[in-house]
Amino acid sequence: MMTPVKKKLLLAEDDKLLASLLRFRLEKAGYEVFLAHDGREVKLLLQNGMPDIIVSDIMMPYFSGIELVEYVREELGSRIPVIIISSAGNEENVLSAFELGANDFISKPVSPSELLVRVGRELKKN
Repeated sequence: MMTPVKKKLLLAEDDKLLASLLRFRLEKAGYEVFLAHDGREVKLLLQNGMPDIIVSDIMMPYFSGIELVEYVREELGSRIPVIIISSAGNEENVLSAFELGANDFISKPVSPSELLVRVGRELKKN
């Protein structure tokens, strides 16, 4: 019997406590989680291979979540699902993320259960 391949998830979140909590819940649900705390780490991880899905905060040092969406869509030419999370849920940020190709947006505080449902939904679509 073959073991199902774990889905690879890139989690970009500069709040270390929230990142740890989300990573724990995602790994418990069976995802292989690659964690980045800033935009430089995100770029390094993406250079080492594409995950199945990206979950990113909007406000991060060096490279915002909006810039990440643009980088993935334009420079990498990838259709990988990107879910944006942010407490800066102002309409302008949300619209910018969607215009650049984000697949979903979740406002902080993030419910880990809601995140799991949305990640699963995006992966099923693709």
